[in-house]
Amino acid sequence: MAALPRLVCASSVALVVWAGFCSAVCVEVPSETEAVQGTHMKLLCISCMKREEVTASTMVEWFYRPEGGKDEPIYKYEKKIHEFPSRFSGRLQWNGSKDMQDVSITVLNVTLNDSGIYTCNITREFEFEIHRPLFTSSRVIHLTVVEEAGEDFTSVISEIMMYILLVFLTLWLLIEMVYCYRKVSKAEEAAQENATDYLAIPSENKENCAVPVEE
Repeated sequence: MAALPRLVCASSVALVVWAGFCSAVCVEVPSETEAVQGTHMKLLCISCMKREEVTASTMVEWFYRPEGGKDEPIYKYEKKIHEFPSRFSGRLQWNGSKDMQDVSITVLNVTLNDSGIYTCNITREFEFEIHRPLFTSSRVIHLTVVEEAGEDFTSVISEIMMYILLVFLTLWLLIEMVYCYRKVSKAEEAAQENATDYLAIPSENKENCAVPVEE
């Protein structure tokens, strides 16, 4: 019988943990995959936010693998920063958040040799009275470094549409100007014809042109 309360308690804790992970909001935001030589590149890695009422410790490990090579550790964050000796020495900067939801890093002054595969491993250990469950997740980023920035397809389409809109507005304005000019010209011709006809009427007949007013 003594084992029954423990079983119930363990089941309740497991249910709380499961409910916590099911209700946690975790939005996957993909990282940029292309960088320009000489710029700073943020390698984005988003982890699910831990529940505030549950104490947890988080460890983040970053690995780099060149084309045809093996994974090599380059960066580690576990309460403090540890940077491994590598081609990135002195060029890695922690860019994560205090709540450890964002565990991103930034590569400073990227070079063409920085192209490759970056892996972000997240290990989160929750601290309960009965047990300490361990959860891990991983993000993979395929980074390509180019010498010059290429034009974005969306920006190209936007620029083309802008020029088309300018041409359309210009033509519409010209059509409106021609239409208004013809309309004003016809009105002036009609007014001039009426004035000419009025002047052609004999003076003795001009008095009869007035419309009699009915009392």
